[in-house]
Amino acid sequence: MALGPKRRAYVWMIGAWARAVLVSAVLAIGGPAVAQTAAPASQILTLDQDRLYAESLYGKALEARLSASTQALAAENRKMEADLAAEEADLTQKRPTMAANAFQTLADAFDAKVEQVRADQAAKIEAMKTQREEGRKAFFQAALPVLAKLMQQMGAFAILNRSAVVVVFDSIDVTDRAIAAVDESLGDGSTTGPRLPASTDGLTLGTKAPTP
Repeated sequence: MALGPKRRAYVWMIGAWARAVLVSAVLAIGGPAVAQTAAPASQILTLDQDRLYAESLYGKALEARLSASTQALAAENRKMEADLAAEEADLTQKRPTMAANAFQTLADAFDAKVEQVRADQAAKIEAMKTQREEGRKAFFQAALPVLAKLMQQMGAFAILNRSAVVVVFDSIDVTDRAIAAVDESLGDGSTTGPRLPASTDGLTLGTKAPTP
């Protein structure tokens, strides 16, 4: 029995629907594998600057040197404290056998010495803090061209500090890739040293990268 025009159209629609469902099912089966291997492109990337510094070879080397200096200064402070305590004890023992004026002269000199030692050690501590800040700044200045290259390779227009973003997808975070790139380019910093590079091609943190 031949089908009428309306029934043939209805059958064709059912067949088209079935084919569409089949194609969708096939795509759904293959979909997850594609999603797992291809990261979504993004014009904005995020970076954990603290992790980049702390986990890179360069940052670790800087912190190791600063830690050694800190421990050496702490040991020096302990020795000076012990020396001053011994000098104070000796001065106390001499007091009964000395004239008041003579003892006061020694006591004043000792007090001045203590204040000078405190000032000198405090200055050393501040110098170490400044050294750490300058070393960290030098690291990020040296890493800037590396980050700019990574950004261009990924087709992005900006890299934001992750701590400044309220909500963000993990898929656009490039911290691990940045650490690997910085390690490959700068190593532990022994070549460039913890100094500000002579030139960064006009780039500074927070400025635009060169147009590819």
